[in-house]
Amino acid sequence: MTGSELLHPPPLTIGGRQFRWGERTYVMGIVNCTPDSFAGDGLGYDVAAAVRLAIAQREEGADIIDVGGESTRPGYQPVPAEEEMRRVLPVLRALARELDVPLSIDTAKAEVARAALEAGACLVNDVTGLQGDPRMAPLLAEYGVPAIVMHNQRGRPFSGVVADVLAGWQQSFRLAEAAGVGREQLIVDPGFNFGWQPEQALELLRRLGELRGAVGRPLLIGTSRKSVIGLVLGGLPVEERLEGTAATVALAVAQGADIVRVHDVRAMARVARMADAIVRGWQPPREGT
Repeated sequence: MTGSELLHPPPLTIGGRQFRWGERTYVMGIVNCTPDSFAGDGLGYDVAAAVRLAIAQREEGADIIDVGGESTRPGYQPVPAEEEMRRVLPVLRALARELDVPLSIDTAKAEVARAALEAGACLVNDVTGLQGDPRMAPLLAEYGVPAIVMHNQRGRPFSGVVADVLAGWQQSFRLAEAAGVGREQLIVDPGFNFGWQPEQALELLRRLGELRGAVGRPLLIGTSRKSVIGLVLGGLPVEERLEGTAATVALAVAQGADIVRVHDVRAMARVARMADAIVRGWQPPREGT
């Protein structure tokens, strides 16, 4: 199933902005306030650098800025909530003053999410799909904000790519609904490279349209600079994975992705725009407009 054949969910309001699924692919820019990001872009405690990066990403075409304070790379060392907040809250407060786009907090901790929402975030991006902290789903209900629920395959037995992702999402839906959060408030993420073998990660991307069509929710995909790209391309380091990332973004758009989460916003916004023109249709601008 391709992007042009999918039925699209109703629009979702995020931070006062309406996201109309199916009209185009939205771009989420990544701001890592960590010292140990796998992508080599961790900014640590440099608030000014984080703000400059986010402003640049907005100018380059980002529709959402995703701020995170804890690495989720394989073998990462968890940090206490206090440390995570020390990294992200000054950045979120500054960005809430400087930017006119929705801010997302990338965290699995309800305590961090609460503080981030108070600081200006309006979307929660949870790599555990609400399954890591039992307080997360009730927090979403309390604040009435949408969330990205990711399927995380790490530590889970493998059955099949599609079956495993759908099972993970269904568990997230159950937790959300039990807390009073409607499914219409959720964006799904299949967790590319989170616990998959390389060939399984590629299958996941190849079958993205099948996954998107099975749940009827907007779908986010984060392939940017991931290790499987380097592996396929002969062991390329992180800084040389731009073209490989572009290929994954274009194919994700063709499979119906609604949001692409990326580090290289300028390049990937152009890739998404070109892919949209092919998949969704395009008309040349009329003279005088």
